[in-house]
Amino acid sequence: MDRRTLLTTLAATAAAAAAPWARAQGAFPDQLIKWVVPYPAGGGTDVIARTLSEAMRQTLGQQIVIDNRPGASTNIGAELVAKAKPDGYTIMSADNALLAFNEHLFSKLPFNPEKDFSYIGAIGKFPLALVVHPDFPAQDFKAFLAYVKANPGKVNYASPGNGSPHHLAMEMFKVRTGTFITHIPYRGAAPAMADVMGGQVPAMFLDLASGLSIMQGKKVRVLAIGSGSRSKLLPDVPTLAEVGVANSEVFAFQGIVGPAGIPAPIVARLNGDLNRAFTTPAVQKRFSDFGMEAMPGSPAQFAALSRAESQRWGPIIKAAGIKLD
Repeated sequence: MDRRTLLTTLAATAAAAAAPWARAQGAFPDQLIKWVVPYPAGGGTDVIARTLSEAMRQTLGQQIVIDNRPGASTNIGAELVAKAKPDGYTIMSADNALLAFNEHLFSKLPFNPEKDFSYIGAIGKFPLALVVHPDFPAQDFKAFLAYVKANPGKVNYASPGNGSPHHLAMEMFKVRTGTFITHIPYRGAAPAMADVMGGQVPAMFLDLASGLSIMQGKKVRVLAIGSGSRSKLLPDVPTLAEVGVANSEVFAFQGIVGPAGIPAPIVARLNGDLNRAFTTPAVQKRFSDFGMEAMPGSPAQFAALSRAESQRWGPIIKAAGIKLD
């Protein structure tokens, strides 16, 4: 089944599931929907949410308002949504941090990522790539690995912050390769990228959504990408598996959740409209610009992905001794 057929089937199934409930209870939605984004306005997550919300508004027939609630590694927004009324009128963007990392990074959370949310659907994922400054002495991955092994602790790497996918990607890389590279955390992707481009820090794992333009513009050298197969946007860049680092697929993912207990027909309706939004030209262009792979599917599939990622990253976080409280 091709992607377009899958999307059509999912949307039709969601509509069929929601119809009897709607006739009995009244149409959903009959008021505006609040979409919480746990990051500042203008960032990649915010832009994706705004693009999708506009596409979904057209099929839902109701306004969707973006509510930015940044802070505490997404925990501020997550707590707000976990405690909201489970009626489908409060939803949020949820990513690796909220659904896979934070339960291992914090000693205590004001919510349970497995039990306190209704999983609505995955949005998409984008891989992270290992990049270095163009003047770094290693010209390819093999030379990079040899260099860092010969200079343990002397090579620094940047990340947008402690506990970010970029940070944990390098920690996984270190575990898989037996290397010691020193972490330099920044407050966001932009300053981290700026210092790698400027040569102040020689390396980092960089997501395609933030860094595709500087990768394609040769402002950094891309050594390997953490995807299951080569990216169509960077076809000459080998995967980590191709260069000998097995079991190291590293990607950031996003989806939509709401408070636990949203009625199943409402979840089905929102899931169907999300999957339908992936077919619109505006969303497809935005995803292409960000190097993001759409992930149409069911709420159950999104929940399974999130739990699998939590189980995959828990041992890496524990081995690295990373705590955010």
